[in-house]
Amino acid sequence: MNLLLILIGATGVAMYLIFTILIHEFLKKKNDKTPGYLFVNLFIFRYVGKYKKMTKNATRRTGPLFYMFIISISITLLAALLLFVINFIIM
Repeated sequence: MNLLLILIGATGVAMYLIFTILIHEFLKKKNDKTPGYLFVNLFIFRYVGKYKKMTKNATRRTGPLFYMFIISISITLLAALLLFVINFIIM
């Protein structure tokens, strides 16, 4: 069970990194003032909000990367929480 939760958490982290890079590239194409990738990662929620606003203004719909980003964070947090509960509270 622990190995499965660790694998799910690692998958969530990998998805987080992939979607962060894709959001960074989208913002970089649309705006020349977007800083480097490491700086974007420090303030990722600000840039995800900017991505959401830009796609909503352009197409009247929120872009798919926003939802995938939220799902990846949710998967990672849920796996970490379950791992904590199973190992430290139940056992």
